[in-house]
Amino acid sequence: MTKNSNSSPAQQSLWKDITDTLRGRNRDYTSGDLWRAIIVLSVPMVLEMLMQSVFEIADIFFVGRLGSEAVAAVGLTAALIIIVFAIGLGLSMAATAMVARRIGEKDPDGAARSAWQAIVLTVAFAIPAGALGAYYAPDLLGLMGATDAVRDMGSGYAAVMLGSNLLILLLFLFNAIFRGAGDASAAMKALWLANILNIVLDPIFIFGWGPVPAMGVTGAAVATAIARGLGVAYQVWMLVRGSSRVKLERRHCKLDGSVQRTMIKIAGPGMMQYLVGTASWLAVMRLMAGFGSDALAGYTVAIRMIIFALLSSWGISNAAATLVGQNLGAGQPDRAERSVWYCTGLDMGFLAVMGIVFWIWAPEMVSVFVEAPNARAVGIESMRILTLIYPIWAIGMVTVQSFNGAGDTTTPTWIHFFCFWVLELPLAWALAYPLEWGTSGVFWAIAVAQVIAAVVCAHLFRQGRWKTIVV
Repeated sequence: MTKNSNSSPAQQSLWKDITDTLRGRNRDYTSGDLWRAIIVLSVPMVLEMLMQSVFEIADIFFVGRLGSEAVAAVGLTAALIIIVFAIGLGLSMAATAMVARRIGEKDPDGAARSAWQAIVLTVAFAIPAGALGAYYAPDLLGLMGATDAVRDMGSGYAAVMLGSNLLILLLFLFNAIFRGAGDASAAMKALWLANILNIVLDPIFIFGWGPVPAMGVTGAAVATAIARGLGVAYQVWMLVRGSSRVKLERRHCKLDGSVQRTMIKIAGPGMMQYLVGTASWLAVMRLMAGFGSDALAGYTVAIRMIIFALLSSWGISNAAATLVGQNLGAGQPDRAERSVWYCTGLDMGFLAVMGIVFWIWAPEMVSVFVEAPNARAVGIESMRILTLIYPIWAIGMVTVQSFNGAGDTTTPTWIHFFCFWVLELPLAWALAYPLEWGTSGVFWAIAVAQVIAAVVCAHLFRQGRWKTIVV
C-alpha cells in the first residue's frame, strides 16, 4: 500500500487506520464506515487541540509565578487579541469550507488556489493590525480597565503579542487549510512543534537563563512569537515541499478575484461571528476587572482550565466541519448530517467526563496557578459553575462548526449576537451589580447563554438549510 492511497482495506484494523493517519497518510472521508471516519479524523485533531490546551496551561503557570498583576495582564491581552483573531479565524473558517468542498469534488488544484487567496487576505489584514496594536498597547490595556500596575507590567507583553499577530494568524490559517483537506496529521504536527517550543522557551525568556536576560511577562510573548514563527515555517514547508494533500505551486499563486469574493462572502459573517462571540468575552473581562486584580486573575486561570477541555473537544468539532464540507462536495448531504450527530454524541460524552473531573478537583487545579485567597475563590467558583454545562456546550460547539464547514457562517453569527450580546451581557451586568450576586452573577449569565445558544443551534441545524449553501 502506498502512503498516499485514498482508502483503507476492509480488513485493516481501526488502530492501524489511526496510526497511519497520524503518520500523514491521506484517506477518503466521503466513503466507507462513518464511525471509523469520525474516529480516524478526530484523533489527530483532538491531539492537535490538546497541545494548544497544554500550552495555555503551561503559559499561565509560568506567568503565575510573577503574581496576580502579571496573570491579569495576560488575561486582558488575551481578551484584546481575540478581536484580531476574529478576523483571521473568519478567513480560516472560509478556507476550511472552500478547501474541504474542493477536496470532496476531487479538485486539488481548486483547493490550492483557494488556500493561496486566503493567505493573501490574511497577510493584508495582519500587518497593519499588528503595527497599530503594538503602538497602542498601553492605551488598549487602559481601556480594558487595567490598573496602573497591570498596565506597566503588561504593556510589553501586549505590544509583542499584538505586533506578532501575523505569525499567530498564519499558524491558524495553515492548519485550517490542512484540516479542510482532511490532512489532520500536518495540522497536529505544526501545532505540537510550535507549542512544545513555546513551553520550553517560556521559562527561559520569563526568568532568564544564560545570556538571555529575565524579561518577565514580556518574555512569555517573545517565546510565543519565536515558537509560532518556527511552526509557520514548518507549515510552509509542508504546503510547498511536504506530503500535504494541498500542494502549493507557482501556478496557484495568482490573485483570483472570483475566489477572493467568495471567500470574503463566507469570511465576512464568520468574522462577525467570532467578533460577536469573542467581544462578548472581552466585555465579560471588563466586567470582571471591576472586582479587582485578584478576581480577574482567578477568572483568567479558571478560563484557561475550562478552555483546556473545550479546546480538546474542539478537535471533534473540527472533524465534523471537515466531514460536512467534504461530503457536501461529494454530493452526500445525508452522510454529512449523520456525521454531525455522531460527532455531537461523542463530544458530549467527552465533555461530561471532563466536567465531572474539573468540578471535583477545581480547588487543587486553581491553587497550582494562583496563591491569593480571593483569586482562588473566584477561580474555583467559575470552574464549578461553567463545567456544569459542559455536555450542552458540546452541542453548540459541534453544530456551529458544522454550519461553518458547510459555508453557512451567517446563521451562527445571528445566534451568537442574540445569545451573547442581547442576553448574556445585560444579564451578567444585572446579576453582578444591581442584584449584587457579584462574580457569581457573571458566571451564571455565561452558563445560561451557552445553554440557550446550544438549543437554538441544534434546532436550526436540523432544518437543513445549510445543505443548500453554494461554496
